[in-house]
Amino acid sequence: MSQQQLGRGPLRSGAADPAPAPGAGSPPARFVGWLGSLGCVAAGYGVFQALFGVLPDSLGGEAAKWLVAGVSGIGTAVAAWLAAALLRVRAGAAGRAAPAAVRAASAVSGPLPGMFAAAYETLVSEVTVVDDPVRGRLTGWSHSLGEGSASPPTALSTAYGLHMMLDLGVPDGRLSTGDLVETLWRLRLPDGGWSARTQGSEARPEITALVLGALARAGSSGDRVAAEVAGCTARFTRASDPAGRDATHVVTTVLRGLLRAAPRAPVLPELCEALVDGALDDERREHLRCWAYRLHPPYGPPSALHTAQAVVALDRAARVLGETAAARAARQDGVRWLLACPDTRHDSCPDVTNLREEVRRPRTDDPARHEVLNVRHFTASWLVRALTTPGAREVALADGLQARWRERLDGAFAAVWAGQTDGIWSWDRGDGTELRRPMWMTYQGLSAMRTHAVWMYQPDA
Repeated sequence: MSQQQLGRGPLRSGAADPAPAPGAGSPPARFVGWLGSLGCVAAGYGVFQALFGVLPDSLGGEAAKWLVAGVSGIGTAVAAWLAAALLRVRAGAAGRAAPAAVRAASAVSGPLPGMFAAAYETLVSEVTVVDDPVRGRLTGWSHSLGEGSASPPTALSTAYGLHMMLDLGVPDGRLSTGDLVETLWRLRLPDGGWSARTQGSEARPEITALVLGALARAGSSGDRVAAEVAGCTARFTRASDPAGRDATHVVTTVLRGLLRAAPRAPVLPELCEALVDGALDDERREHLRCWAYRLHPPYGPPSALHTAQAVVALDRAARVLGETAAARAARQDGVRWLLACPDTRHDSCPDVTNLREEVRRPRTDDPARHEVLNVRHFTASWLVRALTTPGAREVALADGLQARWRERLDGAFAAVWAGQTDGIWSWDRGDGTELRRPMWMTYQGLSAMRTHAVWMYQPDA
């Protein structure tokens, strides 16, 4: 990102402002300038001589003529000097006030460039390269930073790492996005699709959609991506995956991933409709609609996390697919619900508390047993992303809630910023053991920071 995007203002140059062009200005200004160029004394002497020659002798004698002519000459000289000085001052002020095309940069940069640079260095140093006897060479990241080469790259973490490399711009050649793309294809399951490390050998739609979104963003073959999209959508039905179709987190993840990988996929309007139908009324916040962790009864309690996820997904879908009146109303209600937090401290209120949830699915090989995916959520980062959607800004402006919007956004951003060290975020397991540094959390933190910086940038007045 450029310094302009990071809020440091337009780039500046040390060059001096250009001098005004000779002869510029109005005719009176040019006349006075010409008069001043003769010299104040010369101008005064000229007036004295002219008056002395024309004043009548009857004025009161030779002494009176000398007095009148002398005073007039001195007055003219002083007036010419003052006029020339005034023009010089005004010209200098105008030159300083005029905006220059290129201005000098501040010597003190903000914290974001250093934080992004530190995050990139850590990601490069923690990348794992493994020669797998079946899949070939794998380049990527394991679930958490610091796990070392004993843990091979996973599809989920490598997809998040690829997203981060694209966000950070890959400033040098120490890490190849091509190697990451090839690794993701090599981690594809034999029957197609991808799964999380704890989900076994069966592809899951939320992981597949997330990987496909990263691959499409990195420029993978459209035909190859389209074939995987078809398999993902075929497996993501109410009949084949009722648990996934009932989970707000899963539906929004699939929706976001496919909007990147296959923006014309027929399933997208269906997923939007399911998301809209799954909103619930919250009487504690002005009967505004919001979302819980489930899209069907029993929904569970209203959740800022899942409301933010739904707002982000519906906002992106609206800009790709358009939206129905029902979808627009639900999305806007979700934004208003987020803005209606009753607490006074928004960097530590319940709305920014990190959450955990489980996605339980029956195993196809043994339906009596369940596959359990433990999902952790960096809530504050989702609030930043939801409140910086174009639709959220539109709601705040239309409802006159700009101050409340800024207050909620500042609180969520402060909570995100507080969780990082040198651009890497850690998850507190709450059991007193060492903090883990999951790749997904750093991706969400960096994404929120970058989005906030772009939205909050304002050029110097």
